Amino acid sequence: MHHKFEQNAAIDPADPLVVVQAATQSPETTAILDYLDSYQAPHAGLIPVKTPDRLLLVKTATIILADIQQETLLLYTTTGTITTHETLRNFVRRLGDANFVQVSKHGVLNLNHLQSLEDSFSGNLTAILSEQIKTVVSRKYVKDLMGQLGL
Repeated sequence: MHHKFEQNAAIDPADPLVVVQAATQSPETTAILDYLDSYQAPHAGLIPVKTPDRLLLVKTATIILADIQQETLLLYTTTGTITTHETLRNFVRRLGDANFVQVSKHGVLNLNHLQSLEDSFSGNLTAILSEQIKTVVSRKYVKDLMGQLGL
């Protein structure tokens, strides 16, 4: 990846314009754009989560797995499970944390809690996480996960 700075007095210094150029849009360019989107996120390691009876401030580092079951989002944390009604896509967007990787259409795991991967059925993997939590890594997402792991 190459990068350079170009000065342009017409652009507001408090709101710089960042342009990502490539031959085609790829997972790498998408990752850069996602990082830029999350750059000024006001989270500071906390994310508010609305449960049926209260609003919780959850430390993102404690989230092991976010998993949709029917229309309920379950957040598996180091201290227990939190239930909320939010889409997985919106939750991941609010997280803005590169340590969270989508591993199936219904699950996102925190790489900091990934302990091992095991072969499963039809090219899928089973991810073993902290607190003895397991989730399926769909074969569609295996390549992305391996890329995040540097393999």
